[in-house]
Amino acid sequence: MDIAEVAKRSGVPASALRYYERRGLIRSLEHDGARRRFAPSVLDQLALIALGQAAGFALDEIRTMLTAQGAAQIDRSLLSAKADQLDQAARQLRAVSRGLRHAAVCPAPSHAECPSFQRLLKAAAAGALEARRETQQARATSSAAKPARKAR
Repeated sequence: MDIAEVAKRSGVPASALRYYERRGLIRSLEHDGARRRFAPSVLDQLALIALGQAAGFALDEIRTMLTAQGAAQIDRSLLSAKADQLDQAARQLRAVSRGLRHAAVCPAPSHAECPSFQRLLKAAAAGALEARRETQQARATSSAAKPARKAR
């Protein structure tokens, strides 16, 4: 397939395809004159790239998930650690959402008088929400790398 067909079938702009090729994520077979040509398997590679980006992986991380021939070679512990990070981020967002929903219907005369909303504001001002997420991400990453402890 030429680059225009890959762009059409994948929905990925030709400029992004050229960028992915420069970054080593995909590889063209040959240049037919001025046009790059790709194997049909490039569509699977592009799907993996899209999934990786949706999950929050950096392009360098995604590149490690592909062999030189373009086949998927995924480190399961990396997937598990990323899933843990996403779970933690989802928990944090749910907590913030609950706080905002409470503030929207709080019977207090003003938000300044709502204890729940004030706790949420203080946590955000202190950077606790971001710090808490970073701490949990670090724990998830380190626990994925450590062997499980035996129960005593």
